[in-house]
Amino acid sequence: MILLGGAALSGKGKDLPELGSVYDPSRVEARIYDLWLRENSFRAEVAGDKPPFTIVIPPPNVTGSLHMGHALNNTIQDVLIRWRRMAGDEALWLPGSDHAGIATQHVVEERLAEEGLTRHDLGRAAFLDRVWAWKEEYEEVILGQLRRLGASCDWSRLRFTMDEGCSRAVREVFVSLWEKGLIYRGDYIINWCPDCHTALSDIEVEHEDTSSHLWTVRYDLEGGGHVSVATTRPETILGDTGVAVNPGDERYRDLVGRMAFHPLLDRGLPIVPDPVVDPAFGTGAVKVTPAHDPTDFEIAGRHGLAAPVVIDEAGKMTAEAGRYQGLDRLVARRAVLEDLEEQGRLEGTEDYRHAVGHCYRCQTTVEPLLSRQWFVRMKPLAAPAMAAVRAGDLQFVPERFAKVYLNWLEGIRDWCISRQLWWGHRIPAWHCSECGEITVRREDPSACAACGGRSLEQDPDVLDTWFSSALWPFSTLGWPESTPDLDRFYPTTVLVTAYDIIFFWVARMVFMGLEFTGRLPFRQVLIHGLVRNADGRKMSKSLGTGVDPLEAVDRYGADALRLSLLIGTTPGNDMRFQWERVEAARNFANKLWNAARFTLPNLRDFAPAGPAAPVELADRWILARLRRVVEGTDRHLSRFDLGEAARQLHAFTWSELCDWYIELAKPRLYGEAGESRRQAQFTLWRTLETTLRLLHPFIPAVTEEIWGHLPHLRGTACRSPWPRPEEYPADPVAEELMGPIMEVTRAIRTIRSEFNVPPSVRASVLLRPRPGPAERAVRAGESYIAHLASADLRIVAELPHRPEGTAVAVVAGVDLQVPLKDLIDLEREADRLRRGLAAARQEEERSRRKLEDRAFLDRAPEDIVARERDRRREAREKVEKLESYLEALR
Repeated sequence: MILLGGAALSGKGKDLPELGSVYDPSRVEARIYDLWLRENSFRAEVAGDKPPFTIVIPPPNVTGSLHMGHALNNTIQDVLIRWRRMAGDEALWLPGSDHAGIATQHVVEERLAEEGLTRHDLGRAAFLDRVWAWKEEYEEVILGQLRRLGASCDWSRLRFTMDEGCSRAVREVFVSLWEKGLIYRGDYIINWCPDCHTALSDIEVEHEDTSSHLWTVRYDLEGGGHVSVATTRPETILGDTGVAVNPGDERYRDLVGRMAFHPLLDRGLPIVPDPVVDPAFGTGAVKVTPAHDPTDFEIAGRHGLAAPVVIDEAGKMTAEAGRYQGLDRLVARRAVLEDLEEQGRLEGTEDYRHAVGHCYRCQTTVEPLLSRQWFVRMKPLAAPAMAAVRAGDLQFVPERFAKVYLNWLEGIRDWCISRQLWWGHRIPAWHCSECGEITVRREDPSACAACGGRSLEQDPDVLDTWFSSALWPFSTLGWPESTPDLDRFYPTTVLVTAYDIIFFWVARMVFMGLEFTGRLPFRQVLIHGLVRNADGRKMSKSLGTGVDPLEAVDRYGADALRLSLLIGTTPGNDMRFQWERVEAARNFANKLWNAARFTLPNLRDFAPAGPAAPVELADRWILARLRRVVEGTDRHLSRFDLGEAARQLHAFTWSELCDWYIELAKPRLYGEAGESRRQAQFTLWRTLETTLRLLHPFIPAVTEEIWGHLPHLRGTACRSPWPRPEEYPADPVAEELMGPIMEVTRAIRTIRSEFNVPPSVRASVLLRPRPGPAERAVRAGESYIAHLASADLRIVAELPHRPEGTAVAVVAGVDLQVPLKDLIDLEREADRLRRGLAAARQEEERSRRKLEDRAFLDRAPEDIVARERDRRREAREKVEKLESYLEALR
């Protein structure tokens, strides 16, 4: 007896239910998902000796909805989890969601604005109640969308970055880093979003090339003369406290140590030498605005320059800006330029294109601002995170992304972790109004640690969202407690993520995991690319280039979307979403469905009881091919090449199983009962059930539905054992024989199709195989070729001289002739071919002229030119083919 699930298979009886005439995912997918939930199919157990395989989901934002990137990311994770679960691992896919500080607070504040309220009208506690209510309402939306995709997460372990356990972990990490001197509070230039009213870390700033101007301004010198300074931000002139030049710049050697006068305010500006100044930028002399530029802040520190803040957190000018106080920063820019021009100090204006930082959430231009914030010292944490990759302990797939990771860590600055928000993990630090000291504790303090005073106020800021996300692999498993889940499932196995958050998330998880558990949070990082639209542009709702994955699910089903996102993709590379791909994947599901609908009635009297070794060539061949596809699928999945695994399975199922084996087996299945029919039944049943298991991680719903109808199977496909190559007989001889058989069959079918031979008409075909493998194959498969090509075959030692109206082909060591005069009207067919040839030549000529047009080549985008070259090549191939067909008719 064949064993599945560790138990003997039992039949389901003779009255097998029938599958519907057409696969309708809308009637299957939700019902199948409910079946898995009822069966606890996704639950990972702590007990037992199975090897663990763990993935923690990149937690989606509670306010968000699925986009195509989510669909790809979660499909990849689900394929890996389902594969390893079936392969015998204790597979845990831990789900959860992220509180998404800036995004969530922004959404709730927009809702309040519709009521004519602000968060300040409500107060902090009442506002947070509103946000928690929002979270409870909308978290289920995106989690429900994940279920619609078929995600086999262990929902009993659902986590949230601000739940009680994760919050405790965040506090423990903050306090520990403070105690180690790795968290500090200091004045520093930070990235400030005037719209979100919060600090941003460096990687939360998106830099975009922007067309602007470079203005040259004259600064008069004490004692006479002047120095010219170039700037892209004239409004910040109001914050200037010095002028800097490169010490090696001979043009300004004599100016170092002198004093310049501020062009608009009553302020002296010392001229200082500093090696950071680029002599090639502008005039080579730069204004120093310490409170509004990170480089200028460092220059000021080296030379003892003051740092007045002239732009506030709302993007308006402060009292330090003098008469410009209260103006918006851009209004102030225009006012400053007008005043400089009126005074004759604006020497020149030129067009200039440079990178300008924007908030990654609201796209507002970021303002560099001197502010007191909380920071994590990164150098001590980054060193072991880099060492882990260099030692090969942490592997990136593809490997090239390790360099991206290392480059970022090598140049890393201290991490600004405070955010001026109310929604998030509030910083566990209390300020004493009596002595001014700060108390940081794991539990809320009742008295100041320094003076014992009781007048304490908690810091109003919250932590960067990525601070809690960095703890996700171990905080979700119970850390800082030593829990059974943590002991069993940590470190996790692989992290699946897009390349655009290597900095945001991956590196931070690595250094936090090493610092607080002493172990890497995962051994491998599988990087996938972005999903772009059909034109290769980034998907964006605001730009109208986005596609809602649930729209694809509604139209074609989740399985079709999943498969379309995987076939043809390679790790790390972007892909283009195309509706045609989803439709093609839906067609594949229908092909599999129809194969099952054919199979079921032919298994009514079938019992898989210890069949003898297959004798029939077709049976031997398909089982040998099955062994190879099991080997190949395992190999590709082990390398995380899911796209190639899916492509190979698609090709095997569509072509070898459905188009070839089922057609070859039909005469025996329709024939008299006996050993030959029983062997065909067994081979078809065995091949189909194995194919369902192989395909299940990729298209789980349709395979589970068919599995439930196939006889002599127990349990669910989801929990069935993964096929092993040794369970299927190797047979290189059968594979070698079937190759020429299939090639000859295809050649005859092609001739019939190209010359419009009616399907009902049998063709007479002469075959002359060369002695050796080709002859052995043709004689072994003569009945197969005759059946599949609807032909009467005659194998000859020599072919006659090619008579009039005969099509010929040479394939796989076999020469063949198909006389056409008794099959079709030769003259009518020749007329059809001549018309087709004229049209093909016309198309080729049109394409040739276009590609010789220099204006077209110079102006058209590369992809349009490439497409035109493809058209010309295809037209040439068609011309050559039709010419050969006409020659055959002559």
